Amino acid sequence: MAMNRRSVLRAAALGVALSVVDLGALSGCMPESAAGQVDWNALRQALAGALILPADTDYASAKLAYNPRFDDRKPAAIARCANASDVQRCVAVAAESDVRIAARSGGHSYAGYSTPDGGLIADVGPMNSVQVAADGTAVIGAGARLMDVYSGLARAGRCLPGGSCPTVGIAGLTLGGGLGVLTGKYGLTCDSLLSAQVVTADGVLRTASAESEPELYWALRGGGGGNLGVVTSFTFRTVAAPQLAVFQLRFPAGAFTEVMGGWQSFTQSAPDEFWSTLGVSAGNPPTCRINGCYVGSESDLNTLVDKLVAATGCQPSNRYSLSKDYLSAMMYFGGCANYTAEQCHPSWNGAGVLGRESFMASSRVLTGPLSDPGKLTALLTGRTGMDILLDSLGGAASRIGVADTAFPHREALATAQIYVGATTPDARAGVGEVRDALGDLTGNTAYVNYIDQDLGNWADAYYGGNAPRLRRTAQKYDPHNVFAFDQSVTKC
Repeated sequence: MAMNRRSVLRAAALGVALSVVDLGALSGCMPESAAGQVDWNALRQALAGALILPADTDYASAKLAYNPRFDDRKPAAIARCANASDVQRCVAVAAESDVRIAARSGGHSYAGYSTPDGGLIADVGPMNSVQVAADGTAVIGAGARLMDVYSGLARAGRCLPGGSCPTVGIAGLTLGGGLGVLTGKYGLTCDSLLSAQVVTADGVLRTASAESEPELYWALRGGGGGNLGVVTSFTFRTVAAPQLAVFQLRFPAGAFTEVMGGWQSFTQSAPDEFWSTLGVSAGNPPTCRINGCYVGSESDLNTLVDKLVAATGCQPSNRYSLSKDYLSAMMYFGGCANYTAEQCHPSWNGAGVLGRESFMASSRVLTGPLSDPGKLTALLTGRTGMDILLDSLGGAASRIGVADTAFPHREALATAQIYVGATTPDARAGVGEVRDALGDLTGNTAYVNYIDQDLGNWADAYYGGNAPRLRRTAQKYDPHNVFAFDQSVTKC
């Protein structure tokens, strides 16, 4: 008898889930229904966590992403998954009914892909534990936000390189690569990943590691969030939490061209322990500043900062440095220096004090120094409300082969995030103009964690030469496009 796509997926999902999910509960949440129709009440009864529907009083807050730009979207349901079995049930329902499913950890997708209109959000937020073994290995739930990770590791005296925004989910960060203030010394977040538990489109809970499902393990390290399954937990290698020093330099208006020239030159030869970000704000003329982090003492940091300042040929109008422990440094970069770790959590769907943020953003990746930094100055002169943040790469991240993980930008000098704190049509157009003009200088490159729905030829920009292998991996693990979205690997 012929079987359609929905029937095949339903059979597969039922078959693989029996060893880990109660058969009665699972079958109860998978009715014989027309495509797109789901018995949500049956799914609700089958979950250990909560299922939130539009009629529920907490729906309005549960559906919110970090960026208010996506507030008008109306997902069909939000499943607050308590464990991997809940995720399996959600994937089975999505596969059987053709309802779009999107994984959500922190809800920071720049294009709003974790908040699908009419789709099912598999919110792994409740799965946020951080457990550190005696050997320093850390098992971290996919719903942990970065402040959960940093505070949990710090209590055990351990460190994991990661991003700076405290409400970002560990899942999205890791799956896209994971740039941060410790990248030079310890590599990307995904470079510390030993294994991941992931529910693939057939409903199987798989262990992806160098020994088990190695191709999936390769793809999960830089292939982008939401593409190949729903990760439920990560196992990371960690290091002893180091002493750190932070600094900031502010330069007079009009100095950006010279500062960038010197910053590029210095960054190329900076030691692994030194990381910096050059930020430039549009204006007439643009203004700029450099923030950074050093693994070591404040005195050694200042010796390097002296060399950086000398390379720019410009004296800063303001300069400071501070010595900090690991957790304090992460809170400093996350804008939480004046809060407790408990306060440094979301206010919109948690008990913290941190708010949401409206913005439009995109990116490019500098494969090497710009030969004429003045062209970037010209792009920002006369504009208002736009920033470009240049985050240095290199160091440990550059000593992993371009094809050894899905993250392709191993040999790059820096990422460039283009950012406007507004969501108006003019803001979107302005970001696009600068993105395209900067692309003329950098080539067609971009960082997938700054995903941009307006970016042309995005597969090549995000994944470079790794795109064909990613596509083959997606075809193997998601042959029926259960996890497809507008810029998913299945559409590379």
